[in-house]
Amino acid sequence: MTKKEEAVGQREVQLNRDEMRRYGRHLIMPEVGLEGQKKLKASSVLLVGAGGLGSPLALYLAAAGVGRIGIVDFDVVDQSNLQRQVLHGTESIGKSKLQSATERIFSINPFVKVEPYETQLTSANALEILRNYDVVADGTDNFPTRYLVNDACVLLHKPNVYGSIFRFEGQVSVFDADRGPCYRCLYSEPPPPGLVPSCAEGGVLGVLPGIIGTLQASETVKLLLGIGEPLIGRLVLFDALKTEFRELKLRKNPDCPICGTHPTIRELIDYEAFCGITPHLPTNEHATREISVEELKLRMDQHADIFILDVREPHEYLIANLGGYLIPLNDLPNRVNELDSSKEFVVHCASGVRSARAVSFLADMGFKKVKNLVGGINAWAEKIDTSLASY
Repeated sequence: MTKKEEAVGQREVQLNRDEMRRYGRHLIMPEVGLEGQKKLKASSVLLVGAGGLGSPLALYLAAAGVGRIGIVDFDVVDQSNLQRQVLHGTESIGKSKLQSATERIFSINPFVKVEPYETQLTSANALEILRNYDVVADGTDNFPTRYLVNDACVLLHKPNVYGSIFRFEGQVSVFDADRGPCYRCLYSEPPPPGLVPSCAEGGVLGVLPGIIGTLQASETVKLLLGIGEPLIGRLVLFDALKTEFRELKLRKNPDCPICGTHPTIRELIDYEAFCGITPHLPTNEHATREISVEELKLRMDQHADIFILDVREPHEYLIANLGGYLIPLNDLPNRVNELDSSKEFVVHCASGVRSARAVSFLADMGFKKVKNLVGGINAWAEKIDTSLASY
């Protein structure tokens, strides 16, 4: 669309009487006014994720009157989401997040059009999905998708409103390669797989995504209106425990492989491979290192001599436990001498992620009979002992 066509499109956007009343507090602000509100109505934003960060983004962009909101998500609402994902309610448990989000957005503002994409964002579809939006807001929680969103935005010349959260800390920035650095300028390489735990493993303060996601919404509205100073070339760090904001200046990396002087990335790549994530292959080695909760229950009923090793943290052990021997994963290298390598081991954590790393470590240390409990104690609570708490 040319600038002339865009200008004509904005002139054609009108606010009806109900919208004028709805957006009254915007209209009386000279920085927004009637023309600014028309801009918002004519604008479009793509939200990548309808979870913790996507919740405040969706709520406030809809309330602000952004005319078209696209949402990419293929997950369903789980009870564990409700502690922070305020877009969804108890009645939404089991629904797709897209259905829940669409219903909630419409209840907030029926003048907003929602475009759902119930699919995983991949290198095959990202450019096609992102190209039709003015701004992309990244609410993802994994490195492959962050690099994918960044690279797609650079190739399409779209601003990327970035946010991330973990435990009590959050980050916000605006990556716009046409005016400043991109995500790769800040993080040229992803961390080794498993080094940075996910929110599911490390937890997150429930209100934190509200703070960070609302900042993302604020940056998005500023970009759409063309007002203020967006966080281009700046990274805001927030520490909820100290209620402290810090700002880091970011510079464009001339050697950046996608937005630098001589880019080497000219199309989207395999981001899981780039981040060192390989698909789970049902090899004999994997099969011999895994055990289901049903198999473990059967072995325990048979009074098999099994040593259950719990690699969670002490505070998790207090929530629910199988009576296993507790050695947190990070302490395992220093306490491995406490274990008898001749025994048969079943290792578990909450979901099976940390315990899988523990099993690999123990196997490398010479433990021959060691298996990972698939699904962890949460699977045990769901399928074997429903009296146990899951989290």
